[in-house]
Amino acid sequence: MSVVTAEPTAPERTRAAREVYRDVLVELVAEDDRYVCLDSDTGLFSATSWGGAARRYLNLGIAEQNLMGVAAGLARSGRVPFVNTMATFAATRALEAVKLDIAYNGLPVRIAATHGGLSAGHLGSTHHALEDLAVMRLLPHMTVLVPADGPATESLVRAAAELPGPVYLRLGRGATPDLAAREPVRIGVAQSLRRGTDVTLIATGPHPVLAAVEAADALAADGVDAAVLNMHTVKPLDVEAIVTAATRTRGIVTVEEHWAAGGLGSAVAEVVAGLGIACPVRRVAVADRFAAGTGGHRHLLARNGITAAAVAEQARRLPA
Repeated sequence: MSVVTAEPTAPERTRAAREVYRDVLVELVAEDDRYVCLDSDTGLFSATSWGGAARRYLNLGIAEQNLMGVAAGLARSGRVPFVNTMATFAATRALEAVKLDIAYNGLPVRIAATHGGLSAGHLGSTHHALEDLAVMRLLPHMTVLVPADGPATESLVRAAAELPGPVYLRLGRGATPDLAAREPVRIGVAQSLRRGTDVTLIATGPHPVLAAVEAADALAADGVDAAVLNMHTVKPLDVEAIVTAATRTRGIVTVEEHWAAGGLGSAVAEVVAGLGIACPVRRVAVADRFAAGTGGHRHLLARNGITAAAVAEQARRLPA
């Protein structure tokens, strides 16, 4: 797969990806009778006017496994359900239903998982979602998407609506800056935010991508030319972009709001090792521990080492 390349400009508006998703979904449901919105009492759609499509919005309450089962039945009957819940509930509480009802049958269910990563930090460790990318990328047939800003969210939701199989869409909770004016993202194609010849920073998700861009600025001040890739599609992974990074720069640093095991860093390392490429891969991710306590999103990111400074430090440690 080729890489869409665009030089970044200053961040523009700040919008919550989950709200962008909601607005796009309302448009899709109004335009096409196949689309159905299944909610788990998230509150995201509480003020939404569905108009003539109101019968295709169903709130099933806080019953995530039932949510997935109903979605599978509707998908088998020709509908295209979008189901809405928190990321940790989609990836753990409802996993059996996602695996057996949806993924096993390759059904076109779109799982919109909000409060990804540490974005539900105010609710404590029970609501942190640091395992979901690992869980979902392991399921056959599943496409895994992590938009980094509002425009990417809109592009990926519209593209995902037409895919034949299941989709996991990881969204945060709060607003984050739009990265830059650029071409729309494409599923399965890494987006180049910065060209570089020394090291490559590969990130997924709003805050990790912002940290990678900031780290690249810091590295440039030290004379290190860092490329930055926004890996908004964790599955199918853009192998070509990873191979290019591994063969044309002296090392890769991955950045993610996820446990180090099983997520983006693991996926990138699997590609590099599987092809026998001699390229170091360093990972900036949450260590092998529960992110204890409550707090704001940015506070918990910093407390768990998901920062531009940590990314820059890992890049500096790559062999010359």
